[in-house]
Amino acid sequence: MKHKIGIVDVGGGMRGVYAAGVFDFCLDAGLHFDLGIGVSAGSANLASFAAGQSHRNRRFFTEYSQRKEYMGLGNLIRKGSFLDLDYIYGTLSVSQGEDPLDFPAFMASPMELLMVATEAESGKAKYFNKEDIRQDDYGVLKASCAIPYICRPQFINGIPYYDGALGDTVPIEKAFALGCDKVVLVLTLPVDTVRTAKKDKFLADKIRKTYPLTANRLEHRAGQYNVGIAQAKKYATQGKLLLVAPDDTCGVTTLKRKPAHLAQLYEKGYSDGRKIVSFLSD
Repeated sequence: MKHKIGIVDVGGGMRGVYAAGVFDFCLDAGLHFDLGIGVSAGSANLASFAAGQSHRNRRFFTEYSQRKEYMGLGNLIRKGSFLDLDYIYGTLSVSQGEDPLDFPAFMASPMELLMVATEAESGKAKYFNKEDIRQDDYGVLKASCAIPYICRPQFINGIPYYDGALGDTVPIEKAFALGCDKVVLVLTLPVDTVRTAKKDKFLADKIRKTYPLTANRLEHRAGQYNVGIAQAKKYATQGKLLLVAPDDTCGVTTLKRKPAHLAQLYEKGYSDGRKIVSFLSD
């Protein structure tokens, strides 16, 4: 009987370049998945993967991120967002943009795709699918990637959304609930990393007055991540899950973007993607 195979990318800002390497290996090796779940930058990685656009994500992380239009204090002053999601998923990504998403190929992909965002008012996870996206309207990707305070909330049908990592930090249970027999979990931190809430509490305080429930989710995100990774390790011992994670982040953090470090982390991801081949063949 054919297994249903899922892949989950938990995101991680600029560290997502590691996962971009993993997906490029999968494209070059002809690996396929029945379900993909993307969180934050993971949603963007999976969109290009579904469209079959090898190396597109690498360009976004290693090249376009160096531009002042992409991210920087100037954006924060002018637009209220350090990351200009309109530039990333609009100017660059639309059909007439510099590096457009192949939308017809994206929609034609047989892979079921979920992109996680968080309802800003309730703090609950929202799982968008391909049918929620229209040509040149990539609000779902913006919503999934909107880090609180670093970015303004993104509105879809009048509802404000923030980064998906607040609502469902490590959505492996979602993958299994949707019928997956085996799941590949792509992390952008070393697998034994124990996250702390210090930075999250700072950001939570910035949005607490307007979105108190999401602020609470943000405060507890680190703990939810740690719980999720512990559960993933249990599934791994049962042969139901493969953890793909870097042994080192090469100096890359959520918003740090030195080209040499990004290139090094991308190469780690591409190399580590090879682990998936034997996992899928078992």
